[in-house]
Amino acid sequence: MKKRIFTGSGVAIITPFTNDGIDFDKLGELIEFQIREKTDAIIICGTTGEASTMPDDEHIAAIAYAVKKVNGRLSVIAGTGSNDTRHAVHLSKKAEEVGADAILSVSPYYNKTTQRGLYEHFKVIAENISIPVVLYNVPSRTNLNINPDTVKKLSEIENIVAIKECNLNQVGEIINLCGSDFTVYSGEDGLVVPLMSLGGKGVISVMANIIPRDTHDMAAKFLDGDAEGARMLQLKTVELIKALFIEVNPIPIKEAMNLMGMNVGKCRMPLVDMSDANRQILINAMQNYGLI
Repeated sequence: MKKRIFTGSGVAIITPFTNDGIDFDKLGELIEFQIREKTDAIIICGTTGEASTMPDDEHIAAIAYAVKKVNGRLSVIAGTGSNDTRHAVHLSKKAEEVGADAILSVSPYYNKTTQRGLYEHFKVIAENISIPVVLYNVPSRTNLNINPDTVKKLSEIENIVAIKECNLNQVGEIINLCGSDFTVYSGEDGLVVPLMSLGGKGVISVMANIIPRDTHDMAAKFLDGDAEGARMLQLKTVELIKALFIEVNPIPIKEAMNLMGMNVGKCRMPLVDMSDANRQILINAMQNYGLI
């Protein structure tokens, strides 16, 4: 039986930056907020955490800090993906060394590869660490899909235990091929309940940065058999999710957190501030949700 890292809501936590680096005090505040609000896992240094802008020493320092701050209270999953297999292996080994419970590994982007290349890429990563691996399939960013047959082959590797899936069209096929021993998480906040209705076990969420309790409750209700309660929470989030993705993530989520007084700072270039028109749409959605 494969180890299930978590069920429910894992937050793809933002990284608060100063002009000089990571604001670790603020990151600590955000982690404590997530734990108080019943989030089930912390995903550090993912897309939402702007890992692609971090040099390796900063990247590993963020993971190490999260592990120490969480102190075993819930799982810490470290984003260690790269389009360079050697680099992905290096980051993954370092994440394991500093105590991450699992890694999240995105499919190669830009240079991309074939389906056989995907298998070999993830296989090499998994063989170089002993902690669990969560695959990350996000074709909108990588222009490359991990096909269900490839996921099936990868699921046969002992420590490849789950996938964060953004392609809802293939979730049913993945679950049919891989069975209940392999965990599927939603990578789309707007499709948590639909994915869980096919057998998924939760979400790795952007919106959980600002509505962690509702995101947790949405998944928990479904897992507890309250599909109607989960559905109503999913519907409640529709306008907010649309606003949170009106510009490239994590631009809107950081703006939303700043509007809520969390003072998380700006995104790193090349990401820039929201347009005035889109910011107003975000403000309206947050007011309608009762966040500001």
